[in-house]
Amino acid sequence: MSSDAASILLVVEDDPNDVNFIRRGLAKVGIGEQVRYARDGGEALAYLGGEGVYQDRTLHPLPSLMVLDLKLPKKPGLEVLAWVRNDSRLKDLPVVIFTSSKEEGDVRRARKLGVEAYHVKPVDYQDFTEVVKSIGLLWITLTKQAGATG
Repeated sequence: MSSDAASILLVVEDDPNDVNFIRRGLAKVGIGEQVRYARDGGEALAYLGGEGVYQDRTLHPLPSLMVLDLKLPKKPGLEVLAWVRNDSRLKDLPVVIFTSSKEEGDVRRARKLGVEAYHVKPVDYQDFTEVVKSIGLLWITLTKQAGATG
């Protein structure tokens, strides 16, 4: 990944309510401008692959962390994750799963594909916000590490 990767957090989420909650949680740790959103698995792949409207990497840089829902339209999250792991430019991209799926098969496959963390979305707003804040803090940590080594 290029050095500009340290500045972007990509959130792949199709539920508008969850997107709003994620925005609020990330704002509480001072992240806003650096976040990009994809509404489905197909849009995520287009962004990551630099296709279509995402061709300009100065406007759409590769992320330093991806937050990925599993239950997505067009392309399920686990397929997006497998695609990322098979792409030489992205295979080491840290990915955090943030989903409503508690299915053991999903958890097992995600871990096998090397996710950074797997979080089941809490129903309680306060708990949801706390998980999002912890993801934001992870992104800040990764950004600082990339800045120190890049």
